[in-house]
Amino acid sequence: MSTNPRWIPLESNPEVLSSWAHAAGLLKSEAQFEDVYGLDSELLAMVSQPVKAIILLFPLSDTIMAKQMEEEKKIAAEGQPDIDPSILWIKQTISNACGTMGLLHALANSNVTIAPESPLAKFIAECQSKTPTERAKLLETTPLFANIHADAAAAGQTSVPENLDTDLHFTCFVQAPEAGARQTETPTKTMRLIELDGRRAGPVDRGVCTDLLRDVAKIVKDVYVSQVSSMHFSMMSLGPPA
Repeated sequence: MSTNPRWIPLESNPEVLSSWAHAAGLLKSEAQFEDVYGLDSELLAMVSQPVKAIILLFPLSDTIMAKQMEEEKKIAAEGQPDIDPSILWIKQTISNACGTMGLLHALANSNVTIAPESPLAKFIAECQSKTPTERAKLLETTPLFANIHADAAAAGQTSVPENLDTDLHFTCFVQAPEAGARQTETPTKTMRLIELDGRRAGPVDRGVCTDLLRDVAKIVKDVYVSQVSSMHFSMMSLGPPA
């Protein structure tokens, strides 16, 4: 991690994430975050559609971190399907910034309308020509989100902790076309499920995506919930406003 000051962690709360997103440039008439109350079909059916992105909060247990290291080694040795080049991924170098990283990954990769000249629009535009590490440096130094993050962190239902160390972490899921599909004369409609986590070595391809919400629910069950007994999970969707 960088030696930069740690950020106050964001609360896993759709009102907090929506407040951050709208202050940063997401049009209120375009989208907002809402809770996903469970992974069963009946509870998934309650989520507003269409879902643009999913943000997951999960415990950084030894078991989950070990599984992620195994995945990284497998990807390094065997590779994975090419990721669509339009996907914007940022390496996390700021402690406790995973909530903001999840928000940036969700908003930059979900085809939502961002207000021109807003902090989000400016940051995404600056990121386009930079590497993931350069994007991380940009996030470390940009003043665009400092007040937005502080206001959102202070707006949660729980008080700001004196000890900022946390063993919970945010990751993000979006969908993207198969790599190269945008350049073909007859673009394929096959979509891929992409996980974007700033702690990882890069985006992770989770396979074909036919229904973003249900496909993410399966990954969360198989890759995360099955690994720990902790109940410290929460999931939020980015979708149409109420």
